[in-house]
This record gives sequence, structure tokens and C-alpha cells, in this order.
Amino acid sequence: QVEVSESGGGLVTAGGSLRLSCTASGLTFDDYAMGWFRQAPGKEREAVSCIGWSGDETYYRDSVKGRFTVSRDNAKKRLYLQMDNLQPEDTAVYYCAAEGYFGVGYYRCDDSDFKYWGQGTQVTVSS
Repeated sequence: QVEVSESGGGLVTAGGSLRLSCTASGLTFDDYAMGWFRQAPGKEREAVSCIGWSGDETYYRDSVKGRFTVSRDNAKKRLYLQMDNLQPEDTAVYYCAAEGYFGVGYYRCDDSDFKYWGQGTQVTVSS
């Protein structure tokens, strides 16, 4: 049974930082890409960041480049998203996506390419 779970969300003021973590069990973690997606109220889910199986290849949406950093620890089966200089527009539910395809010649970061999802963690940034 595959389980994907996020943690680390919360309420911060603009300019603050949060670190999201994701654990995934029941799958071969280091065989696949992982991703972070988010969905704000009234908006469609959007890709935030994807990372290839080795951690060497990454994608960031333009609005988070230079502020967010994705990383993974394959030995611990954990995915991370360090979010710095958070802004009110970053407010959303953040989802961890597992067993996906990204990297090694394929550089789309798309939710249709991921098989398993966590329940999401709320990130709220006040101005």
C-alpha cells in the first residue's frame, strides 16, 4: 500500500520561510521523479517544482525561482521544499506527488505524470 504524506505547512508573514517535507512508503522511491504542486482557492492546481530520481535535475515555476529549493533524500525516502521569502500569492494547499516522470530528457512538470498524491498541507502567507 502506497502512502504519501506532507508536513511543514503553516502560517507565516510575508518574507518568512517554511520547509515542507514529504514521506512516501510502499513504492520504489528512488526510481521515480517527485513533485510539489499547489492549489489556491478558486484556482486550478499548478506545478511548483519537480525533481528527477537522482536529484540532479529540477524544475521550478517562474514565480518561485530563486526563492524555493527542492531536494530529496532517497535513503530516507523523503522529499523537501524549502520556501524562502514567501509572499501572499504563495498561499495554497501544497501537495506532494510521487512516482512520476521528469528528467532524463523529459522536462515537463505536469500533474498528469504522477501516480500517487498526498492529502496536502496548507501554507498561508499574510501580508
